[in-house]
Amino acid sequence: MPETLVTIAYLIAGILFIQSLSGLSAQASAPRGNLFGMVGMALAVGVTAFGPHVTSYSVLIVALVVGGGIGAAMAARVEMTNMPQLVAMLHSFVGLAAVLVGFGGTLAVNTLVGVEARIHAVETYIGVFIGAVTFTGSIVAFGKLQGLIRSKPLLLPARHMMNLVALLACVVLGWQFVGAPHEAALQPLLLCTVIASLLGIHLVMGIGGADMPVVVSMLNSYSGWAA
Repeated sequence: MPETLVTIAYLIAGILFIQSLSGLSAQASAPRGNLFGMVGMALAVGVTAFGPHVTSYSVLIVALVVGGGIGAAMAARVEMTNMPQLVAMLHSFVGLAAVLVGFGGTLAVNTLVGVEARIHAVETYIGVFIGAVTFTGSIVAFGKLQGLIRSKPLLLPARHMMNLVALLACVVLGWQFVGAPHEAALQPLLLCTVIASLLGIHLVMGIGGADMPVVVSMLNSYSGWAA
């Protein structure tokens, strides 16, 4: 499959994901949103499977069968009253996937130069940052909804200053990541992932359990941006 066609298919899938998030914002449009999400994911997975960079299908087929089987079993067994917990957990997977894709793109041989290389580095870094926040934040949200973590908000002294320092540290690390040569770019990305993961935990821990459905909706948009 030509690279240009793959890029266009990814763009269409991204638009479908955005439409899916928009549809899921209201109960009446939720079925349409789910449909857009399923079509977009099927398109993205299909194009990736038949893209020019895939040379072996054995591992990919196993991953699709195992992942699809787990997803189908979870969706069939979960009660509707527990759906927020399931959505929160699935959002954590999206965030983790964004982090792994970012690291994969950083470790891969990069043929881009100049402005294109910097744009690629910026989008990779932002995707990893948002993905890490989404991953840990969604796990905490799942824990609070499931009753595994106390619902009372964790209000640490100087918590807002801590969040600001963490955010500024990630900005500085991002500047280092974008300007670093390929062999030195992994260290600032790793540090950003650790800080962003702690930030996601702290942000959601500071919110009460009664507001977790709102937090899950917020993390929904985060996972979309990360993707």
